[in-house]
Amino acid sequence: MSEDKIKDATWREQAEKSIRKTFHKPLFSRFAKAINTYELVQEGDKIAVCISGGKDSMLLAKLFQELKRHDKFPFELVFLVMDPGYSPANRQAIEQNARLLDIPISIFEADIFNAVFTIERSPCYLCARMRRGHLYSKARELGCNKIALGHHYDDVIETILMGMLYGGQVQTMMPKLHSTNFLGMELIRPMYLIREADIKRWRDYNQLHFLQCACRFTENTQKEHPGPKGAGETSKRQEIKHLIAEMKKVNPFVESNIFKSVENVNLDTVIAYKDKGERHHFLERYKAVLLEDSL
Repeated sequence: MSEDKIKDATWREQAEKSIRKTFHKPLFSRFAKAINTYELVQEGDKIAVCISGGKDSMLLAKLFQELKRHDKFPFELVFLVMDPGYSPANRQAIEQNARLLDIPISIFEADIFNAVFTIERSPCYLCARMRRGHLYSKARELGCNKIALGHHYDDVIETILMGMLYGGQVQTMMPKLHSTNFLGMELIRPMYLIREADIKRWRDYNQLHFLQCACRFTENTQKEHPGPKGAGETSKRQEIKHLIAEMKKVNPFVESNIFKSVENVNLDTVIAYKDKGERHHFLERYKAVLLEDSL
């Protein structure tokens, strides 16, 4: 075995060992808890683990490999990478990290970056929708019944606040969803309970280097606004991250309280809500109570 291959094997073994030992509680235990709590993986599933090349999806792949190693029930994995138009350097970085971490990726191409590059309004939203559609389609082609994405706890609480402050609605990022366009397919988020800070600690502990956002829109924005205040400062999600960090200085439980807020919704104190797309108003129940009292 060559010196480079020995070095890579040692690096991979360290990364895997750190999941079992150093980071077992904050990473694998929370991964397993989400799978059990939200019933994300069942016997006989064939899951497409979707890898973008970032820290979250790469760790997701390693956590699934660790779960597979436990072999408690039979299920299959496909490690799916979609190339939406990456630069050669970014494509190479994904392939190198996959080899280093022994993730047997399957790559397919989709010309998404070119399709959204000239879109001025919400290019990220359109890009995300197109990516998901291509992932569903390829996963189904490969015989999968689920796709797994690497969204984590911080993504969830940021989504809750973004919906309230910028969207005027109370909603969250669900741990699993039925696909509306691909019958019989599901989307699952097994890292739902994992903190982003712990993902970063695992990455840095193992001296791993993953992609950030690799799209052309971000690259152009960073050229126009160089330095640490580039595209991130104009991002609504970055604004929400900063807001949560500021609130945490005053209330250390603010993050868990945001998360719990969508688990403890009291419909008796909600003005209006939607159920399966149909809007309901509190006056419906209010008038019903008056009618019952008059009988």
